[in-house]
Amino acid sequence: MKKNIVFIPIILLLFAAPSLMANGLNLNGLGARAISMGGAFVGLADDYSAVFWNPAGIAFFKNKTLGVSGDLIMPSATYELSMAGMTFIDAEAKANAYPSGIAAYYHPISEDLVAGIGVYTPSGLGAEWDGSDFFVPMLSPLQSQPYKQKSFIGVVTIAPAVAYQINEFVSVGASLNINYGFFNLSRWAGGSIQSISTPMGPMLVPIDYGQYEEESTGWGIGATFGALVKPCDMVSLGVTFRTPTKVSMSGEASISNFSTLGFPGESEFERDVTYPMWLAGGVALHPIENFTLTLDAQYTNWAKLDKLETEFTDSVWKMAMAGSAADVMELEWKDCVQIRFGAEYVWSGIAFRAGYYMDPAPAPDKTMNVLIPSFDFTGITFGLGYRLNNLHVDAMLEYLMAKERDIPVNAVNQQPGIYNMSIIAPGISISYNW
Repeated sequence: MKKNIVFIPIILLLFAAPSLMANGLNLNGLGARAISMGGAFVGLADDYSAVFWNPAGIAFFKNKTLGVSGDLIMPSATYELSMAGMTFIDAEAKANAYPSGIAAYYHPISEDLVAGIGVYTPSGLGAEWDGSDFFVPMLSPLQSQPYKQKSFIGVVTIAPAVAYQINEFVSVGASLNINYGFFNLSRWAGGSIQSISTPMGPMLVPIDYGQYEEESTGWGIGATFGALVKPCDMVSLGVTFRTPTKVSMSGEASISNFSTLGFPGESEFERDVTYPMWLAGGVALHPIENFTLTLDAQYTNWAKLDKLETEFTDSVWKMAMAGSAADVMELEWKDCVQIRFGAEYVWSGIAFRAGYYMDPAPAPDKTMNVLIPSFDFTGITFGLGYRLNNLHVDAMLEYLMAKERDIPVNAVNQQPGIYNMSIIAPGISISYNW
């Protein structure tokens, strides 16, 4: 079988890939108040979402605090492939809404020591395309029918945390990040031209492998460390370091037509996905009463995620995938820095918020494709908040605009074409302290 695999169209060879996401594999933030301030929250970190942004902020909580936030991420994406004046693919991703959120509780142990726990989704998005849009016999002559094109990835983090206020001005904090990841993928498995013996001699026969599907889950452990300095009432400075986390995934894959060819139709597999190191610094300014300005710079070590390798258990699958190089997904991503700005003004008990951020694409033209699209995003955020005694209610709306990517047709690029995307994400949160 290894010798007979001579053609798998690169244009549709999308393997082991996560989804339609901003910020590489990650979401752009959590907590309605923090997101509505553009995610520039590392230097402020003064509400229940601090376990995600900067756990040092927890040390300043003098009361028990409980908070929960929920968002809906709604991407809209298009893809077009034209060559020599002819349009072969003109596709629009199916409309889906992907939930994300955070819940946290904090409990003062002493005047200077606070413990807590958070549960949040740092990743949770996907892509789904109509398979008929990608069924183009001229481009993929071995594909005999449309196949599903779908991915969904998510990570849920359980983060017990502790923070200590060293003195009136300085606090430090840390959390243990227990990550549970899950990933589902459906795509065309590819095909080959095989030689068979006939009375008239050898004959080349096209073979369509059919639908590829996989489901996998896994666990990984990391940590977040933070520090917060408040030299005066007008200034707050913060820094956060999140360690890289290797999530060891395992699951089962299937190829629909393998069994008719006399090969195993299913195989178990393992794949390690490393979520990269994140380093962020931020400042919060209070130039006048009830007015706050924030600025963050957030660095993500995406170059660490150079490629994804899959180890199949079945020997036939292992040989076949290695022979077609489908057991390795080259990403070749680069490190990125996000710049974020936020503002909040409180008037008559109502908080008005806005934010802006720039999120550069980690992926080069070479590895861009419809199941791992990567864009230069511009994010604009708005929000309102209301406080009634110890009850806080916040709402936000985030809009991400992607810069169009026109990937040229050549022998290097995986999936040339014109890509566009926008994302709308509304959210709401409720918190209470006592």
